Amino acid sequence: MKKVFGEGGVMTRTLKRNVIIVAAVLLIGVAVYLNYLWFYSPDDGSDYGNNNMVDANGTNTDDTPTGGEDDTDSVTTYFSSVELSRKQARDEAIEMLEAVVNSAETDSEAREQALKDISQIALNMETEANIESRILSKGFTQCIAVMGDEDIHIIVSCEGEMPATGTAQIAAVVYEECGILPENITITLKQ
Repeated sequence: MKKVFGEGGVMTRTLKRNVIIVAAVLLIGVAVYLNYLWFYSPDDGSDYGNNNMVDANGTNTDDTPTGGEDDTDSVTTYFSSVELSRKQARDEAIEMLEAVVNSAETDSEAREQALKDISQIALNMETEANIESRILSKGFTQCIAVMGDEDIHIIVSCEGEMPATGTAQIAAVVYEECGILPENITITLKQ
């Protein structure tokens, strides 16, 4: 009978390394997908997905009445939940990548790629923080930026309606910080 593991077996170090990398990538992908479904689906039945979308003119396209103390609390809760979810997804991704880096069976190529991915996550975190700070300085009360590979989602809250120049201000900040073009920017007004 043929040996499966060990010397001369089918399961070599390279195969083990590849299995670990594929598992890490799949787990990260599932975490990102679940995060996207939970926070960006307007029909998921929870208040977290009840986004008030803004059209190209900066007007609210949702007919839901806004205002009142309960709305303020739900908006604050929404932004807190998104921040927490984003942090948890990143922590899980970094944990998986660190496992690849620290594994004795990981070759130098896979270790180098995992380190690059960790650096990219750190760079995205810094860029998102800069974007959020700059957007808040434009008069918005709350802001969350979530970067993808070639796109970005910006969720903002402001008192009243979106300013007429709000969309242009946000697009300018995003382009200056990370070079993402306006057509790859999704802006959601949460009230």
